[in-house]
Amino acid sequence: MSGLPTVYITRPLPDAVLEEARNHFDVTVRTQTLPMSDAETAAALAGYDAVLPTLGDPLSAGAFGGTIRAKMLGNFGVGYNHIDVAAAQKAGMVVSNTPGAVTDATADIAVLLMLMTARRASIGEAAVRDGTWEGWYPTQFLGLHVSGKTLGVIGMGRIGKAIAKRCHYGFGMDVVFYNRSRVADCGVPARQLDTIAEVMSAADVVSLSVPGGPANHHMIGAAELAAMRPHGVLVNTARGDVVDEAALIAALQSGAIGGAGLDVYENEPSVPEALRALQNVSLLPHLGTAALEVRVGMGLMAVENLRAFFAGEDVPNAVNP
Repeated sequence: MSGLPTVYITRPLPDAVLEEARNHFDVTVRTQTLPMSDAETAAALAGYDAVLPTLGDPLSAGAFGGTIRAKMLGNFGVGYNHIDVAAAQKAGMVVSNTPGAVTDATADIAVLLMLMTARRASIGEAAVRDGTWEGWYPTQFLGLHVSGKTLGVIGMGRIGKAIAKRCHYGFGMDVVFYNRSRVADCGVPARQLDTIAEVMSAADVVSLSVPGGPANHHMIGAAELAAMRPHGVLVNTARGDVVDEAALIAALQSGAIGGAGLDVYENEPSVPEALRALQNVSLLPHLGTAALEVRVGMGLMAVENLRAFFAGEDVPNAVNP
């Protein structure tokens, strides 16, 4: 026995993260890449001093009804809507996340999706790959020119501000946004509007940067989509359930909006066939933070949260301090 606190890591992480974790803990790494089952979750909470979970691991209220040995959940990711924080706290657990480390990488993917969708890059690449491209002509794959247009941001936190900065300074876009609280400094000239619908109707491209969870479930539904301009592009790098996927499909099929760029889905990894069949959609497999240095940074932050807890220090990124 090492005498070190035991930590269960629910999916493989980069080597640099595992090496750092082993400097402080007796580490067990689950080798599967899919989310844990309910039985695995119960065993991890009962068998280890702490768990380092990731997106999709089932940590809703029911997970905390059995034997609980773990004192902390050091979540890998800024989003923690898969964790019932109140239930974890009632069970005596601290929960932490990894903000900051994901900001720039997620903002980059939002801009990528904006350009892919507005400029019809997804359908154009598909034509090259499947051999149906017949060569250049003046009216082929005509899309939306984003330079000088208006960006709408729903959720002006770290990531929303990073997206606004890229679009304003990179493409000369005006910025409007909705945020539940007042935001004094966005880092760029920006105008805060009172409702989501106002942003949707004012913008050529709307980017979602809000947390998941019950408070924001289906924040973007049929009414909000109906407020968008017919050429408008919706980009979602937040959480899939922020958007009513059925309403989005209907709006895309009818031409009520111009297109959508999605990195997240309501029931991922399941993506409706109706969505996959549309040519005015760009679809990515949750690539928001998929860069090695970013994932290492996230992992090291998660490990540091755990280290601080077991050292009796303040946990830097506790979400239930």
